[in-house]
Amino acid sequence: MALLHYRPPLEPYLKVIYEDSELLVVDKPGGLLSVPGKHIEHRDSVYTRAQRVLPDIRVVHRLDMATSGVILLAKTRHAQSHISRQFQQRVTKKTYIADVWSRLPAQQGVVELPLSCDWPNRPRQHMDFFTGKDSTTGYRVLATNENYSRVELYPHTGRSHQLRVHMQALGCPILGDKFYAHTDAFNMTERLHLHAHSLTIAHPLTEQAVTFTSPLPF
Repeated sequence: MALLHYRPPLEPYLKVIYEDSELLVVDKPGGLLSVPGKHIEHRDSVYTRAQRVLPDIRVVHRLDMATSGVILLAKTRHAQSHISRQFQQRVTKKTYIADVWSRLPAQQGVVELPLSCDWPNRPRQHMDFFTGKDSTTGYRVLATNENYSRVELYPHTGRSHQLRVHMQALGCPILGDKFYAHTDAFNMTERLHLHAHSLTIAHPLTEQAVTFTSPLPF
């Protein structure tokens, strides 16, 4: 699916949260791809911006283009392998903050719904109880207003669009979500209100837990 009118933000060009000999942690703005797209006009991304200064930088994980927040890249093959294994084994800890339509069914809970790609409408995903992959999201309500709620989301799995589909399944789509929000929820904000607030990993050299955070931009 082509990205129409791709105009990623240029200021700041690359906001670094943390850097050492193994890691580069960046605060990704909403509207910037994590990695380059297939077309030349979609080349601009977190990866290509970092690569200008660090030619050997390596991808570890991704965020949706519309999602902002903490994204980590590896400077060495060892760091890439070490951290990728943590993601695969689901030992990393990720916290997102989102504004969602209306009120969630409880102050905290867990959503367990299998997901697969909705091929005729890709990149959309949908619930699929026959061939879908297991997907689990924990949530906790932080605040409730007249038309929306602010929630913390804890993905235990890392499926594409997982948080967005799980919130829609509860009748509480994320505000500004062009794929899953109804008209009122989409029009309430100018961007997707989903932010990767924190990421905790074991450092590839010390094995000690380190946490990287990004302030909420909305």
